[in-house]
Amino acid sequence: MTSNSLQAIAVFDIDGVIRDVGQSYRRALADTVEAFTDGQFRPTMADIDAIKAEGSWNNDWLASQEFVYRFWESQGRSRAELALNYDELVLFFQKRYRGPNPEDPSSWTGYICDEPLLVDRAYFEQLTASQMGWGFFSGATPASANFVLTQRVGLIDPVLVAMNDAPEKPDPTGLQMVVDHLEPAGLQLPVIYAGDTAADMQTVLNARKIAPDRRWIAVGILPPHALVDSATRDRYTATLRANGADVVLSSVTELAGDRIRDWH
Repeated sequence: MTSNSLQAIAVFDIDGVIRDVGQSYRRALADTVEAFTDGQFRPTMADIDAIKAEGSWNNDWLASQEFVYRFWESQGRSRAELALNYDELVLFFQKRYRGPNPEDPSSWTGYICDEPLLVDRAYFEQLTASQMGWGFFSGATPASANFVLTQRVGLIDPVLVAMNDAPEKPDPTGLQMVVDHLEPAGLQLPVIYAGDTAADMQTVLNARKIAPDRRWIAVGILPPHALVDSATRDRYTATLRANGADVVLSSVTELAGDRIRDWH
C-alpha cells in the first residue's frame, strides 16, 4: 500500500483505550492522594471520573495534586499554606506506577507491568490493510507510552506524540502533529480521534475550530471500569457525548477499518 492510497487517519489515546489503567495509573493516583492527605482521603473511581469530566485534569499528576488541594481546602487550609511539593508528589506517583527505579524501564516492577491490554498488534495490521493511517496522541510520558506500544503490543516505531511533545489536551496541537506526520502532501483526509475522557473529545472540538475544512470525528471509548454496570456506562457515555463525542464505543476494537471507511 502506498501512502497516497490512504483513506483516513485514526489517532488513538492510550490510557483507557489501548491499555486498562484502572489498577495502574488510577491506583497510583489514589495512592498518591491518600499519602499526601495523611491517609484521610482516597478517591474512588467515581471521584476520578468526576474530576476527569471537568476536562482540565488529563494529567494524572496534576489531578492528584488537585485532589490533595481540594481535600485540605475542605479542612479549612489554603493552598498557599500547604506548600505542596509537586516534584515529590510526582516522584511518589512514579514509584508506585513504575517501581523503585522509575527512570529505568528495564527494571520497572510497578503497576505498569500488570496493565491488561485492550488491543493487539493484529488490530493495527487490519487498519493498515484497510488503507488507514494510524498513530497515537497521549498525555502519558514517552517512556510509559513506548513501553506499552512497543514492548507490550509489539508495534515497531509507531507515530507517537506524548507528554511534553506538545501542549496538553484539549489543545489539539499534538493531534495535528500526528496527522501531519501521517498524511501525504496534498491530501486532506478525514481524521478520527479515539479517546476515553472529556479532554479527548474537547481536543477534537478545538481541532475543528482551527481546521474547519477537514472532517474530524470524535470517537469516545468506554474504559473497562465504565462497563461494570449499566448506570456507570450510561453516565460515562453521557459525559463523553456532552463533551463532543460523535459516537461512543465499548471497545476500541469496534473501530475497525471498514467502519472508518463508512464514515469516509
